[in-house]
Amino acid sequence: MRISDVVRRKGGHVVTIRSEETVERLLDLLAEHRIGALVVSDDGETVDGIVSERDVVRHLQSDGAAVLLAPVGSIMTADVTTSSPEIPIEELARTMTDLRIRHVPIVVDGKLHAIVSIGDVVKHRIDELQSERDQLVGYIQQ
Repeated sequence: MRISDVVRRKGGHVVTIRSEETVERLLDLLAEHRIGALVVSDDGETVDGIVSERDVVRHLQSDGAAVLLAPVGSIMTADVTTSSPEIPIEELARTMTDLRIRHVPIVVDGKLHAIVSIGDVVKHRIDELQSERDQLVGYIQQ
């Protein structure tokens, strides 16, 4: 199974934010879409960074409430780990675990295509195991 299978199931819609938007706007978007991270993209196509709830919490602890008025670009991670849709799911899961990251933008020809969370990967694997279990039970019962 490949990342493209996960993307096909969940869809390719990605919520992005521009680097000059405020952290307060970031929090509004995270809450509105019930997600944990946004891709930072000034043109809506390329990945300029990624920013998560964890980034906000870390900067809130060090900078206080002033961080809410700061631009997203000041707290984002600029060195973003991305993936191709053709990467095996197991490989991406291992990368996410090793790097301790929960969200990976999927890029095709340098352009943002989708985003995959560790929850998406786990859900896909659970569904896969359930399907295998159902097939085995069906085989045994025949």
